[in-house]
Amino acid sequence: YFLLSHLAFSDISLSSVTVPKMLMNMHTGQQSISYVGCISQLYFFILFATLDSFLLAMMAYDRYVAICHPLHYTTIVREELCVLLLAASWITAWAHALLHTVLLVRLSFCANTVITHFFCDLTVLLKVSCSDIYLNELVIFTEGGMFIFLPLAIILGSYIHIGTIIMKAPSTKRLLKAFSTCGSHLFVVSLFYGTFAVVYLFSSSWDSKDIIASVMYTVVIPMLNPII
Repeated sequence: YFLLSHLAFSDISLSSVTVPKMLMNMHTGQQSISYVGCISQLYFFILFATLDSFLLAMMAYDRYVAICHPLHYTTIVREELCVLLLAASWITAWAHALLHTVLLVRLSFCANTVITHFFCDLTVLLKVSCSDIYLNELVIFTEGGMFIFLPLAIILGSYIHIGTIIMKAPSTKRLLKAFSTCGSHLFVVSLFYGTFAVVYLFSSSWDSKDIIASVMYTVVIPMLNPII
């Protein structure tokens, strides 16, 4: 519940970065945002999206210890460890968001730039820049890729170990207990990384499908997480 409370806070914050501005644009019909507002939106979006992925990885490790080392759970997953991991996640997410924001600020943009999105997404902003974006793309593929795939590797590694333990002595009772423990988390992870992959990995140009997928992970998934 310690991790769930912080995931809930991160989800609320992630939605609050984009949804109020989107609703105001829909209400007034004026679909515009200032340069400072756009940069601020980008920073906080990267911050809370990165924090979300770290929290999902921490929750996967928590389930791994609960199922694979149940007798040592209270000694391994202590409150001090949770606080330390959470603090490290916040600091890393803050540094990650700041790095990409600073690299974007150094670029030039033409006046009255039009972006085909409902919020200031990094990849969309880079496409409309008038400057050389080689350094930005290099950092995205190296540092950004590490922060995307490291949490995913922790999640996959945790569930591979859980599956190995269950399959050593399979039974209906053990399978049901593991599913009740991990099912909701797996569903959230699938939604989060699935829509992320559709938007950023499997698409070469922005269209309506990408915007719908973006709505999924910025609006729908944060709303569904508490229910799940």
